[in-house]
Amino acid sequence: MTREAPQPPTDRPARARDHVSSRVLVHTGDGKGKTSAAMGIVMRAAARGWRVCVVQFVKDGRWKTGEEASARKLGVEWWSIGDGFTWDSTDMDRTEAIARGAWDAARDLIRAGEHELVVLDEITYPINWGWIDGREVTETIRDRPRQVNIVATGRDAPTALRAVADTVTEMANAKHAFDDGIGAMRGIEY
Repeated sequence: MTREAPQPPTDRPARARDHVSSRVLVHTGDGKGKTSAAMGIVMRAAARGWRVCVVQFVKDGRWKTGEEASARKLGVEWWSIGDGFTWDSTDMDRTEAIARGAWDAARDLIRAGEHELVVLDEITYPINWGWIDGREVTETIRDRPRQVNIVATGRDAPTALRAVADTVTEMANAKHAFDDGIGAMRGIEY
């Protein structure tokens, strides 16, 4: 039995009715690609001449990623303020304090309104662990200066963060090389 192929759409989608001065996007879910998708937005924003900053809440300065190297060449500010993976922490109180410091810096950066794009990479983790106040995060995002766009990434985005977003993308894990024992690859994962 052959299955009939779906037909391409022939009707134009409805035109957007509203235009806003900035947007909030959340990339969440258990699948790969949350930070990668955010980096695509970073590249677009940098190409448009926007002032861009990436604040990383888990990764620290020891990670030498391809996206950081590329972004810096384009003039993107890059703050790897995290303490690394929690399972590598020898002092969880210090790791928590570093995450709070990262949020303090990100909050001040957003409120200053000098960047058209701020990426809050892996912010969902310290929110969900109770290390930073999720209510304050969502209020800061909601009350941001009108020209500041936000991209927030990480698994299990809290309901309030999802609610303040204009777009929420859920990455689903259908298959992952790591599950088959294959390690991260330079140029693909970092």
